[in-house]
Amino acid sequence: MLPKQYDAWYNTQRGKWIGEEEYRLIVSMLAPLPGETLLDVGCGTGYFTRQFANDAIVRSVIGVDADFNMIRFASEQSNQGINFMAADACKLPFRDKSFDLVVSVTALCFIREEKAALQEMLRVTKRQVVLGLLNRHSILYFQKGLGGGTGGYRGAHWHTRKEASFLFDGLTKGQVSCRTIIVLTSSKRWVRQIEARLRRWLPGCGAFIAVSAMV
Repeated sequence: MLPKQYDAWYNTQRGKWIGEEEYRLIVSMLAPLPGETLLDVGCGTGYFTRQFANDAIVRSVIGVDADFNMIRFASEQSNQGINFMAADACKLPFRDKSFDLVVSVTALCFIREEKAALQEMLRVTKRQVVLGLLNRHSILYFQKGLGGGTGGYRGAHWHTRKEASFLFDGLTKGQVSCRTIIVLTSSKRWVRQIEARLRRWLPGCGAFIAVSAMV
């Protein structure tokens, strides 16, 4: 999928709602402090990177991705206050504890060596890592994930909530927490209105998993 096509999805009614919900959940788990620094690993077109920079809570934001076309597009769409660079998630070009916070939104789903990538994220983090993952125990999986996936989900690895909770086993002694959202992926008003109830009734069935690990 071309970067322009991928990024355009966030401008659709459905994409805008889902993107905003995912971002709010990530921020609530990170609880960033004024002046902290943040690295977005596998930033793609920079949608979430831009959101963090626009909020102006953190002092500086850097986005990295292995896809040069994505990085070029992200740079063209962003202001000069955000730095983007091409980098392998399994070999991040930063010193130990270079950032207060690290996020990675659905990028790990496409990285075969996920443990190596997680080790790198923890290495460059001072305080906390938050991952966004795709939930195999969700309606979205049966819509988009079966048979190797379709569209932007092709080739993705879908985790369960239990798998997500144990991703950091042996890698950190800090607290790990896990939440899911977007039980129904429609952007219709009635769906948005009952989403909060669905999260309470079906706490492990949201399409989007956010897992947080303290360093």
